[in-house]
Amino acid sequence: MLRFLRPRAVPPMPSVPEIAVAVAARQMYLVDVRERGELLQTGTARGARHIPLSQIGLRADPQAADAAIRPGMPVVVFCASGGRSGAAARRLRRMGYAPVWNLGGFGDWVRAGGQVERV
Repeated sequence: MLRFLRPRAVPPMPSVPEIAVAVAARQMYLVDVRERGELLQTGTARGARHIPLSQIGLRADPQAADAAIRPGMPVVVFCASGGRSGAAARRLRRMGYAPVWNLGGFGDWVRAGGQVERV
């Protein structure tokens, strides 16, 4: 098979404690793609940037001067259960972000011991 046709290997997703350390050190983006009302009800992961799925194309556009995130650092996305974050991860990859991992739902973050901050 031609090399350029092979899918790129994605490193395994880091653990929640590893993600928390990398986000605190500004070496990784953690993105909450839920709607604002959901964040108000449950809080969000400590250090997460809020970019609703409906705004990913605009707020993560690498060409935009005011983009909330930039290519060049790993990205972990999450939502309420994993569906929207899966869509966000696919979109970010198409926009040139890599690696991008789908953590799943906010509950996965909490169950793994991730810290929560109120909005």
